[in-house]
Amino acid sequence: MVPHRSPMKALVIVMIALLSACGLVDNPPGPNVTPLPSVKRDPSVGVVAEGPYAVKGVLRGADGPVADALVTLGDQRALSDADGRFEFTDAQPGVIVVKGAGYFPYEFTYSRGNLTLETTMERRPVARALRVYSEVAHSDAAFQALLDLAAGTTVNTLVFDTKDETARVLYATQVPEALALGFVVPRYDPAARVAQAKEAGLYTVTRVVTFEDSNWAGARPDHQLARSWIDPLNEEAWEYPLGLAVEACQLGFDEVQFDYVRFPTGVAAREARAKRSLTEDQRNAAIAAFLEEAAARLHAEGCAISADIFGIVMSMPNDQGIGQRIEEVTAHLDAVSPMLYPSHYGPGWLGYNDPNDYPGPVIAQALDAGMPRVAAGVEMRPWIQAFYYNGEQVRAQIDAAEARGAGWILWNYAGNYSADMLPPR
Repeated sequence: MVPHRSPMKALVIVMIALLSACGLVDNPPGPNVTPLPSVKRDPSVGVVAEGPYAVKGVLRGADGPVADALVTLGDQRALSDADGRFEFTDAQPGVIVVKGAGYFPYEFTYSRGNLTLETTMERRPVARALRVYSEVAHSDAAFQALLDLAAGTTVNTLVFDTKDETARVLYATQVPEALALGFVVPRYDPAARVAQAKEAGLYTVTRVVTFEDSNWAGARPDHQLARSWIDPLNEEAWEYPLGLAVEACQLGFDEVQFDYVRFPTGVAAREARAKRSLTEDQRNAAIAAFLEEAAARLHAEGCAISADIFGIVMSMPNDQGIGQRIEEVTAHLDAVSPMLYPSHYGPGWLGYNDPNDYPGPVIAQALDAGMPRVAAGVEMRPWIQAFYYNGEQVRAQIDAAEARGAGWILWNYAGNYSADMLPPR
């Protein structure tokens, strides 16, 4: 979903004279900003009329209107509607910025006049990503080495952690719930690392572990479902991960990825069922409702939303007891990342004694089974295994994903990647 360059296509070229006459001047694009695709005068109002002025527009993509894009003009904000339309009725001079999930953003300077903008927004390419271990983000040298590795390969995205599986918040957050819990362990400066990544032309995602948190469950038993798990049906409990997600957008991340956004498995699942029995539809509705609320808040900040899901649900018709049936869990997402690690499949899967020995076929089967059920317009980018494997085995997974038009994210807990794992630029 991210470029290494800003595309310059014939559609994007604009008549500078017209822009000047309307009080508009394209800003020089940065590595993650594309120039204004097209601008025209509002035929009903002359640009030299006295104010207040109106700026309105229609945002379109190749597949139709672009809804829920954030448009800002100074401190004014608007979201495009289902038809891709937005309007400022009292437009003041400033920089207009448009950010739509899955699209290149653009910006330009507006000075005066009534205008109608008709824009064709261009989709980003699918994400080809590396996960950034917090200790790599902590180290200037290690992080620079990761940027250097990305620069020589097709990697176009970095996935950071701002809240991880240990329940730690890994930066100096100002979210009240995090401060009250007292489990803030700053390891890096997200704004600084995001700025470095964007300077390198990379799209930035951060992972927020959501409903499993032993620290939170112990401190707030009223939010607890079972053991270390928070109750997804408790809407008051949503505020903590949602607060972290919104703050991540404000720190500069392009996207927030919710992990552990599900009901528990194992012993915790048995205890949860003993406490309250839920149907499959109720579990799916609870997770979908959280993601719907998250999407509304993140889109309002100009951020995309994604989620991690169990790999097995790609190949099964039900939710596997965790509230992640494909149709519902992807309904409000911009991207989805099933964890398709061949080492996690048991003996006999697809007829293989050891599925870990067949990285390409395991990825291919899961994607072939699950992708037709994913909600329209949602990018598929599975987590793939970059542990226990050599470069050839990692590449076999990448090849299977790319052959199906999907992106990918490499998972290695400690961030140990080598160039032979990755397609060269």
